[in-house]
Amino acid sequence: MDRIPGRPRSRRRVRDLVATSRGGAARGPGAGGGDCPPRPLPHGGIIRRVIATVRAMPPGVRIFLGYAFLVLGLIGLSLRWVVDQAIGAPISLPGVVVMVLLAYTIFTTTLVLQRKEAARGLALGLSTLTIPAVPLALLAAQPLFATIVGVLAILLFAGLTRPAVRAWLNEP
Repeated sequence: MDRIPGRPRSRRRVRDLVATSRGGAARGPGAGGGDCPPRPLPHGGIIRRVIATVRAMPPGVRIFLGYAFLVLGLIGLSLRWVVDQAIGAPISLPGVVVMVLLAYTIFTTTLVLQRKEAARGLALGLSTLTIPAVPLALLAAQPLFATIVGVLAILLFAGLTRPAVRAWLNEP
């Protein structure tokens, strides 16, 4: 496996990098007086690598991550209602559905951020939540919402089925 330049090899190294990035001195062996002095992080070093990773993502993956974070936000907003229901009955169908959706969304998002091959199928599965939202919005007389969700569904499915996404999600 290729090592990323500047990535720590051990936990001690992580601790040293965190300490020096906060302006403090690193502690432990190799923390200045020993065999190797601590290396401070370049200005914005980690942030630049994260931004470079996001820029390297195919557009379909970026759209999916935005959608996943939107789903997580909506789950967070609904948790108050789920907790209120849990006071009356410890196990309720809406509570179980919300918790399963929360776990599935977090797991899928984690796999996408780790560039795993399995993430593509799970991301497509999570994207199918947009399909029933369109007719439900139309039945609720919300054509603008139905249009927005329909466009999001088209962007998600078109983006996630592109060869660039398959090539980007290449980790076993």
